[in-house]
Amino acid sequence: MNYGIVLKVLGIILLIESFLMVPSYIISVFTKGNDASAFLFTILLTALIGVVLASRKKVHHRIIARDGFAIVTLGWIFASILGALPLYLAGNTTTYIDALFEIVSGFTTTGSTILANVEILPRGTLFWRSFTHWIGGMGILVFTLALLPSFGIQGFQIFKAESPGPVAGKIAPRIKDTAKILYVTYIIITLIQVILLLMGGMNLFDSFVFTFGTVGTGGFAPYNSSVGAYPSTYIHLVIGTFMILSGVNFSLYYMGYRGKIRDVFKDEELRLYLIIIVLAVLAIALNLFFTNYDSMGLALRDAYFQVSSIMTTTGYATVDFDLWPSFSKGILLLLMFTGASAGSTAGGMKVIRILVMLKMIKREVGKSFHPRAMMPIKVNGRIMQNETVSGIVSFMALYLFIFVVSSLLIMLEGVNIESAIASVAATLGNIGPGLDFAGPTRNFVYYSQPAKFLFTILMLLGRLELFTVISLIAPRSWRRDV
Repeated sequence: MNYGIVLKVLGIILLIESFLMVPSYIISVFTKGNDASAFLFTILLTALIGVVLASRKKVHHRIIARDGFAIVTLGWIFASILGALPLYLAGNTTTYIDALFEIVSGFTTTGSTILANVEILPRGTLFWRSFTHWIGGMGILVFTLALLPSFGIQGFQIFKAESPGPVAGKIAPRIKDTAKILYVTYIIITLIQVILLLMGGMNLFDSFVFTFGTVGTGGFAPYNSSVGAYPSTYIHLVIGTFMILSGVNFSLYYMGYRGKIRDVFKDEELRLYLIIIVLAVLAIALNLFFTNYDSMGLALRDAYFQVSSIMTTTGYATVDFDLWPSFSKGILLLLMFTGASAGSTAGGMKVIRILVMLKMIKREVGKSFHPRAMMPIKVNGRIMQNETVSGIVSFMALYLFIFVVSSLLIMLEGVNIESAIASVAATLGNIGPGLDFAGPTRNFVYYSQPAKFLFTILMLLGRLELFTVISLIAPRSWRRDV
């Protein structure tokens, strides 16, 4: 491993993080919050560590695969460790583990919380925890990639390790241009939603906070009742729609910008993603109408919002869906595992992997009739490489293994099976709220410190898609290159 270049890039990441904390500090100063000194100390400490690490000499400018794994994993860990300091130093959490859980939940766009009453938090802290969604949604490392060429560093391996989904595809020939295109798209979607929420009567601060959680598919809100604090159908529809838009592969927006609209709607992952949403909304709405609701329109509105929220792993809530019938809750639980599109800001397994698994099942059925037939798996007319297909199968097997083991460990807390399964699914899939013990009106505050630490690890594993973190554990990853 090229330790020089790994430490140098980590230093650049921390310098960027210190800069990104400045808006929260400014808000804290202007609102006279008790967290201003905590933010100032953290900004200075993070910048100091960043300068020390960034000053390290690199052996060469090329980053190989294991360097990329180390930079991505350690970058997220260091950013989370330092990013949690303002919450802990300001006394907003009782223990540092709680602060770390909260900020990792922010950076990984999970949205699970251990804070019983978020409405008493200072404005600076509220802004920071939601801003981490926006930072982590596209990835602080993607932003870093746009700057690395200025330091003579090539970062495709970082892009591969950071990108959500089985295949990391460049939009432009150069990684720097790809990063810029992604962030320009991200910023445009953010600004459009802020404007639409302002038009709906939401104040400026809430508009940015809710937009950060929506576009980053995070879910932190400045109110205990989440989006339910605004009983406006317009606001519910705007946020619900932008959650769906944020769950689309961002490369498709660039494709549409270039006039390839027909190719966008031919994308098989996008079509399956939209089909799942439509079917889930209709199924839940009908179930609600014949059980809990008197109005089909209201049932469709609430079903649309919660399906959008869970499918995109955002985690916002307008109602306590834990009180819904078992059929509706079962659909939401299945959506927790599905997730949205690869190349989006959402978590979960990703629709592309579900699509490939369905195609594999279809192929095996076909082979039972024609054993000697060559039946390659195609997505969007392109044959998928065997390495990619086997990687998808391995990912899903490992995902389920970690899910089962973690669920059993959480059951040692004394919670029921539904709570344990939903809590692990919510953190490993970066969703936020679960069911029952960690439902939309409750949170993770009642879990023990070891359980919260396990959830923190699960959130990181889910955001970095398992193999990026696990590959770093291999002893040969730490051998120095000659």
